[in-house]
Amino acid sequence: MVLVHGGTADRGRWAPVLAGLAERYGVHAVDRRGRGLSTAEVGPYNIRREGEDIAAVTEAVGRDVYVVAHSYGALCALESALLTDAIGRMVLYEPPLPTGDRHVVAPDVLDRLRTATAAGHPEEVLKTFFREVIRLGPDEIEAMRTTPIWGARLAAAPTIVRELEAVGCFEVSDRLARIEIPVRLLLGTRSPAYFAPAAEAIAARLPQADVLPLHGQDHMGIDRDPEQFITAVLNFASSAGRQG
Repeated sequence: MVLVHGGTADRGRWAPVLAGLAERYGVHAVDRRGRGLSTAEVGPYNIRREGEDIAAVTEAVGRDVYVVAHSYGALCALESALLTDAIGRMVLYEPPLPTGDRHVVAPDVLDRLRTATAAGHPEEVLKTFFREVIRLGPDEIEAMRTTPIWGARLAAAPTIVRELEAVGCFEVSDRLARIEIPVRLLLGTRSPAYFAPAAEAIAARLPQADVLPLHGQDHMGIDRDPEQFITAVLNFASSAGRQG
C-alpha cells in the first residue's frame, strides 16, 4: 500500500491510521515534492511530475499496489494511474476540483495566499487556507496548531498556492477513462459543498468507480474518525491478507 498525503502536510499526516492499515498491508507513506525527505521542486511546477513520482514509487513497491490518497494527493494519484499499470486499486479521499459555480478557492482568497506566501508568513497562509478553503472554525484551527504535525504543515505552506493553482487547471476529461482499475472516492457528509460534485464528476469518468460517504465527517476524517476511515479502506481491498 502506498499513501499519498494532501496539501499542507507530509507523510506524518497518516499517523492516526498508519497502525490500523499496517495490520493488513505493507505500508509506504510518501513525502511529496518539497517536503520531508523529498527534494524541492526544480523549475516550473507541474502536477504531472507528482504523478511521475508516485508512479515510480508504486513500481518500486511491486504490482497490484493499493494507493490511498487524500485531497490534492488524490489528484496526484489520478495522474500516476495514467502513467503506470503497477496500481491495482485506489481510494481517493475528497480530491478538490472546481465544478460549475463551485469554487475550491475564491480569487481574492488565492491573492491573499499569494501575498502571505511571498511575505514569508506561513502561519497566516495556513490559517487562511484552513478557514477559507477547508472551512474550519477558529477553535478547530487553534486545536490543529497544538498537534505534532503543525510544524510539518508550516514547512509545507509555501507549496499551497502552486497546488491550488494546479487544482484549477486539472483536466477532468475522457482521459480518466483509461484508468480501468477499481476506484473508491470517500466523501465526508459534512465537508465543504464543492467536494461532492467534484467526487461525482471524477467518478463519472472512471470505468470502475463509486462514492462512499464518511458519515459525520468533513475533510479531516483521518484525524477525527480514524476507525471509520480505516474500515472504508480495508473493506475496499480486493482480498484479505497482506499485499503490496
